[in-house]
Amino acid sequence: MKTLFILNGAPYGEERTYNGLRLAGALAKREASEVRVFLMGDAAIAAKSGQKVPEGFYNVQLMLGRVSRAQAEAVGVCGTCMDARGMKGEELMEGTHRGSLEELADWTMWADKVLVF
Repeated sequence: MKTLFILNGAPYGEERTYNGLRLAGALAKREASEVRVFLMGDAAIAAKSGQKVPEGFYNVQLMLGRVSRAQAEAVGVCGTCMDARGMKGEELMEGTHRGSLEELADWTMWADKVLVF
C-alpha cells in the first residue's frame, strides 16, 4: 500500500506532526508499505537539521530520519513554506529535499491513501 502523509503542524508545541510521524514510521517498517511525507506550513521546520531538544522530549528530526532511511527520496518540504520561514536548502536534514506543489500533486496521484495531520 502506498501512503502519503501531509503534515502541517508545528513540530513542537502541539502533537499533530509528532503523531503523523509516529504512524509514518510504523508503516515505513512494513514490507508491503511505501510511505512518503510532505511537510507544509509550520511542519517544514521539522526537516531543519541540528535540532536540539530537552532530554526526554521527542525529536522530530530523528523521527523524520527513520522514515527517510526506510523509504529513500520520500520526504519533501514545501519550498514556498521554506521561503516564508527563511529556511535555506542547505539547512534541510539529510534525506529530505525542497519540494513543490507539483511534486505534492504527483505524490497525491501516486498514493492509495492520503493522510493529513
